[in-house]
Amino acid sequence: MTIGLGRRQQRRTGMQQQPAWLIAFMLALLAAMGGRLAWLQLAQGEQNRLLADENRVRLVPRTPMRGRLLDRRGRVLAGNTLTYNLYLLPRQVDDRAWAALRPRISQLLSLPEASLDERRRHGDNPEGYRIELVGDLTPPQVLRLKEQLPTLNGLEVDQDYRRSYPNGAVGSHVLGYTSPITDEEYRRLHEKGYRIQDRIGRIGIEAVYEPILRGEWGGQQLEVNAAGQVQRVLGEKPSRAGRDLSLTLDLDLQKAADEALQSVAKGAIVVLDPRTGAVLAMASRPAFDPNIFSRGITTAQWNSLNSPQAPLLNRALQGFPPASTFKIVTTAAGIESGKMTAASTLPTVGSFCYAGMCYGDHGSFGTIGFPTALAVSSNSFYYKLGLLVGEPELFRAARRFGYGAHTGIELKDEESDGLLGDAAWKKAVLKEPWTAVDTITSSIGQGAVLVTPLQMARLYAAVANGGKLVTPHLVEGPHVPAPKPMGLKPGTLDALRAGLRQAVTSGTAKVLNDPTLPPVAGKTGTGEDPPRPDHAWFGGYAPADQPQVVIVAFGENSGGYGGTVSAPMVKRVMETFFHRRQANKPAAPR
Repeated sequence: MTIGLGRRQQRRTGMQQQPAWLIAFMLALLAAMGGRLAWLQLAQGEQNRLLADENRVRLVPRTPMRGRLLDRRGRVLAGNTLTYNLYLLPRQVDDRAWAALRPRISQLLSLPEASLDERRRHGDNPEGYRIELVGDLTPPQVLRLKEQLPTLNGLEVDQDYRRSYPNGAVGSHVLGYTSPITDEEYRRLHEKGYRIQDRIGRIGIEAVYEPILRGEWGGQQLEVNAAGQVQRVLGEKPSRAGRDLSLTLDLDLQKAADEALQSVAKGAIVVLDPRTGAVLAMASRPAFDPNIFSRGITTAQWNSLNSPQAPLLNRALQGFPPASTFKIVTTAAGIESGKMTAASTLPTVGSFCYAGMCYGDHGSFGTIGFPTALAVSSNSFYYKLGLLVGEPELFRAARRFGYGAHTGIELKDEESDGLLGDAAWKKAVLKEPWTAVDTITSSIGQGAVLVTPLQMARLYAAVANGGKLVTPHLVEGPHVPAPKPMGLKPGTLDALRAGLRQAVTSGTAKVLNDPTLPPVAGKTGTGEDPPRPDHAWFGGYAPADQPQVVIVAFGENSGGYGGTVSAPMVKRVMETFFHRRQANKPAAPR
């Protein structure tokens, strides 16, 4: 009996202790849960609330309209065209549903199923609901889809904007183009509001002013459940359009420059206001149509753009041998150095010999001064002048005119600074000392000297405006420095102006001595590039007494002379500039 009672007492004691253990366990569990809830709701409540909203709310993005590019008169150079696109909503279409949907889309739009598969696969993104399945739908395609859309679950037809360039290839190198953002760019730029569906400016103004032009994405806010199914529309966030940008370009002059360049296979034309540095036109050939990037470039088109002709290269910003146009610099070096005056003369010869070597000239013109030497482009005159002033003064004058440096134009990432191959450059790069031969060839622009058409236009502007170095620019604003006085002697400017005018009236550029034009001043140049054909240059300004416009034309390996190849191109643009002004003058009162 005693033993039985003892066992019952032990069981009763164990049963009495068990609730105490459970209570302790439950209290500990509740304390942990309470602490965790307090941590989640109090310490991290705001962050968790944001995460919950992100899981609950989805944003169907709306593309912002890109800002337009306008010429100086408000005419559209780059705008936007309304288009319709077909979108797939991937959260509503799994692989099984897609297998049934794909052949119907293929039949409606006459597109191969493999193409639709690829677009679905490549369009998938971690941030959005919509995949652009087919872009730029035709009106018949839109009509067919709208009719069938109620039975095409997971598809949506919506409006979008496509970048358009109404003038095609005209001014394409200045304007640039847009194309889809890359994965690497998205990783770098998504914090600035870019999306995986974004398009981004690549070259030209489209690239430089991307932050101004791009606008801000908007979208439709949708509430979804845990399965990702749309429950209701919460609201709309309208997209914000980018800002329009007015350029200094003149569409009429840009078209004239592009047409004038058709006479050569490769080349460039720059039209500049010598008073301010505003770029009125900038053309490069071969050109390209930026619309092909907006519509979706093909492999054949991309291969063509990457051909040896380099259509994407803006030749107005690339360096080439300046040839005899460099004689303007050599003239300035002679007078500015004090070695000669504006009235000094030198004898010329058909063949100039120095240190056992002879250098040809295209004529013997007797003893002449600067104006005649520039007009007839006498090589022997400038051989002697170069040796007289020496290498330091020659290149000092070139740098004063802005050669060997960027011009300050907004397209700085595409602009070459050219080359001034002086004694220091030769020693550092070629490991050779400077010789008299280098001075002789450099004095006529045939040494290690490269100049861009834009740099050359800047030089002519300095002569035209009385010795001020302007900053070429495509957009007016406080970023443009005022023209900077170069401090040239009056005699330097007088000699240059007289010589450039004489080159047109009786020298190598008589094609521009046209009574239908105001007085023109300028200089030709023919640059050797063996074994390829010569380059052809002409740069000038008008009216000669009160210059309003500077035009430089360049034919790359065009053959012929500056006076026969490039001067006619300048004449074509000048006709547009001045004849349009005449046409726009108000009628005289009767």
